[in-house]
Amino acid sequence: MAIRGIRGATVTNIDAADEILTATRELLSAILKANPSLQIEDLCSAIFTLTEDLSSAYPAEAARQLGWNSVPLLCTREVPVPGSLPRCIRVLLHWNTDLSQESIQHVYLGQAARLRPDLANNQGEI
Repeated sequence: MAIRGIRGATVTNIDAADEILTATRELLSAILKANPSLQIEDLCSAIFTLTEDLSSAYPAEAARQLGWNSVPLLCTREVPVPGSLPRCIRVLLHWNTDLSQESIQHVYLGQAARLRPDLANNQGEI
């Protein structure tokens, strides 16, 4: 069994705890829906990043709210590149799976779809 990465991203309208938590729950739920064989107990870990303009909540809290209590979670800052997408939350999930990397469905919601249009086709706006 291999460890595969699943990427995802979304944005919030403002820097508020409820916005960050809601956006993160929506992102994680969309990843689960896009990868129906993904079981929480098969996750090795998750790394969340936030842009510098988001500081009101940890995205990992949203994962805990969804029951991800045994998954090691880490939150960190995104590199502050000039002109980067504002109010962005990103996640990298590490998944123990027999699926090939090409079979993994990455999820980019709303304005975050512009980060990886090659992966975000058919996902639409939130």
